[in-house]
Amino acid sequence: MLGDMPTTPATGTRQTLLIVYHSMTGGTRQMAQAACEAAARETGVNVRLLHAADAGAQDVLSAAGYLFATPENLASMSGVMKDFFDRTYYAALEQINGRPYATMVCAGSDGSNAARQIARIATGWRLKEVAEPLIVCTHAQTPEAILAQKHIPAADLERCAALGEAFASGLALGVF
Repeated sequence: MLGDMPTTPATGTRQTLLIVYHSMTGGTRQMAQAACEAAARETGVNVRLLHAADAGAQDVLSAAGYLFATPENLASMSGVMKDFFDRTYYAALEQINGRPYATMVCAGSDGSNAARQIARIATGWRLKEVAEPLIVCTHAQTPEAILAQKHIPAADLERCAALGEAFASGLALGVF
């Protein structure tokens, strides 16, 4: 989405970081955008930011690494994110083994179940986790707070940016 970048000197091939996200209240979108903008500063890496409803198997197959970003809904990844995995899982199975991934979760209180679900899917795909799940807790506990538009604090967005930057650097250098 952010345009083509030069080929990676270390490998001679274009490296694409695919960031797939879903967001109903804006929190996860802000996190994914922060990671995307930081990753896009890395030369040699093409960064694609796609909403989970718009991402398909070909996007997964053509990427060198993945950053999955989801809200935690009812102690689970969002349904739209689950739909993304349902639509792409078998088409990518056995074709993306060993590729790196990381996870970001925007949660009201915990986030660990959503991260664990993505880790289980990534294990089935035989992906390699390159960072601990980044969980941002909004502390939204009432129906009104849960449904309200989110504003992720700058410090948390900086953590998301650092993850995006480190991931893109690792791809560009051939570390992953």
